[in-house]
Amino acid sequence: MKLLLDTTYFLPAIGIAVKNLPRDAPIQLIRKGHQIFISKITLFELSAKGAKYAASESIPPERITRGIRALAYAETMNIVEIYESAILHTAFKLRKILNDFIDCLILSSAINQCAAMITEDNDIHDIKEDKIYQEIILTKNPHFKILKLKEILEIPLAFKS
Repeated sequence: MKLLLDTTYFLPAIGIAVKNLPRDAPIQLIRKGHQIFISKITLFELSAKGAKYAASESIPPERITRGIRALAYAETMNIVEIYESAILHTAFKLRKILNDFIDCLILSSAINQCAAMITEDNDIHDIKEDKIYQEIILTKNPHFKILKLKEILEIPLAFKS
């Protein structure tokens, strides 16, 4: 299945541990046969977060740079450009129901390119019942799902749409 992963799952690649999430979540998903997608804005988010840690000297800048480059050039990662018209138009619609435009771009990337978005972000999960969101999904990608990592790791691959 084509899965777009939220930024959180890539933080370990730049040296930032995330409580209650496996460091190797993308690798686990690849091993289960999924195709992993990453929004180009996620690379920016990782850079911004990494800059904060580098400025406080918590993580060496080289570690952050190495992780971002590894993601950007990995053959197992599919990078979604955020400036395609369909992605921007969907993001503009999502902005009516999500306050963070970066989240809108990431979700829009997933809706337009993938079968599901994997995120722990409650704001994103909370819009699933919203009328605007449901209209977007109906017209763009009727089988699209927003899932948490534990949900996708528990579902056998043979039963996924």
